[in-house]
Parts: sequence; C-alpha cells; structure tokens
Amino acid sequence: MRRRLGLLACAALVALALPALAFAHDAPETKQSRWVMADWMLDTFFIFAGLAVVAFLAAWKAGHFHELDKMGEIPLYVHEEDYYTPEWALDEEEWE
Repeated sequence: MRRRLGLLACAALVALALPALAFAHDAPETKQSRWVMADWMLDTFFIFAGLAVVAFLAAWKAGHFHELDKMGEIPLYVHEEDYYTPEWALDEEEWE
C-alpha cells in the first residue's frame, strides 16, 4: 500500500513537472513573433475556405443542387399517424 502511494506521488510529480519543460522552448517575444499565431490562423482559414469552395463547386457541377424545391416536398408525401393532436380536438361535435 505504501509502495503504491509512493508510485502515485512520483507519477503525479512527473505529470506536473513535464509541462514546465515546454517553457524552455519559448522564444523571446519580438514585434514579428506577435503575429505568428495570426499568420497560422489566417493561413488555415484560407486553406479550408478554399477547399470548401472547391467542394461546393464540385457538388454543384455534379448536380446535387438541382431542383431543391422538389426535394423539399418529399417529406410531405410521408403519411404518418398523428401523435400530436389530442382526441378532443378531433371530435366533430365541437365544430358544430
């Protein structure tokens, strides 16, 4: 039991000490280094936006966006039992 607690404490200390090693690789901050994250964010935005435009154009040329108004009518053709209207609302006596 004592050995397990020792191993657990040692593992906890190692887990807490390892993230501190990353600080050794921090570069000094300059005017140019402040924009590094912004550069990567803009690059990835334009890359993914470009890929999305290419995928959209490919889907459009393949005909996936033709007659969308007719595709919206398909769920209207499905006949299902009405689960939402209560029985008293269907009584015809009430409407007379």
